[in-house]
Amino acid sequence: MQIRELSIPGAWEFTPKQHADERGVFFEQYRFETVQATVGHALDLKQMNTSVSTRGVVRGIHYALVPPSQAKYVSVPKGAFIDFVIDIRTGSPTFGRWDSVVIDDVDRRAIYLSEGLGHAIVALTEGATVNYLVSEVFNPQREKGLSVTDPEIGLTFPFELDERLLSPKDVAAPTLAEAAEQGLLPSFAECLAYYDSLRTARAEPTPLRAAPHDA
Repeated sequence: MQIRELSIPGAWEFTPKQHADERGVFFEQYRFETVQATVGHALDLKQMNTSVSTRGVVRGIHYALVPPSQAKYVSVPKGAFIDFVIDIRTGSPTFGRWDSVVIDDVDRRAIYLSEGLGHAIVALTEGATVNYLVSEVFNPQREKGLSVTDPEIGLTFPFELDERLLSPKDVAAPTLAEAAEQGLLPSFAECLAYYDSLRTARAEPTPLRAAPHDA
């Protein structure tokens, strides 16, 4: 599996090696030890989400408050998306910047986003399907959003404004500056502290339990 760190610290691209023959294709979409070695700790899977989108649908910018926020491993079994990773961690050296990757059913790349990063996707094909492996279950009280059309962030889309389809919630989301003023953004310092806590917790050995006695 090929691994590339994106220009936003805490985000990586994973490209699997595909084995094709006359029967079809086989590949490993996710391996826990590969992610663990790259990120510094295991992805503690708590939930898997799937969404199906028509061409032009935009989902995001979404994030969750730290801690525990929600790390994501995003892949596409069908169709194609542009996947945006946005650094919304105040105090980060790349705060307000973003990177993007095309994830599709051809190269079958996956994207890992650490806790505290913003995320948005744009469907490039009809019926495009995306899977999210996530480290925490959905918590509506901690889920937040930012405007995908915020000029301060400046995401670049392949469609004109009137071609994009957004949910009412995403349309009403605040700008980066508004969220910062309201204290709704995670800080880089608290994210780094949380990442360190995950590495420490994973490094500690699990106590052995005595086998139960036979009745």
